[in-house]
Amino acid sequence: MNRPAFAALLALAAMLVATPTATAQTASAQESFAQSSRPRIIISPRRTSPGPNAKRYCRARLVQEARASGTVIVPQTTCWWQ
Repeated sequence: MNRPAFAALLALAAMLVATPTATAQTASAQESFAQSSRPRIIISPRRTSPGPNAKRYCRARLVQEARASGTVIVPQTTCWWQ
C-alpha cells in the first residue's frame, strides 16, 4: 500500500472512531438543554378570583368507558378551587 492511501485510510479510521463520541456529547447536551428549559405553566380559575391563598384541589378516579375496541378503564380528574 502506498503512503497517501495509507494516510487516507488512517484519517478515515480516526473519523469513524471520533464520530460516536461527538454524537453522544451532542445528545447529552440536547437532553440537558431540554430539561433546563421546561415551560412554566400557570393555572388560574376561569370565572372568579378565589383569593391569594386559594389552592387547587383535584380528585382522580378510574372509570369504565365503552370504546370501539371494547370497554376500557380510563382516568378522570375533577379539580376545584378552595
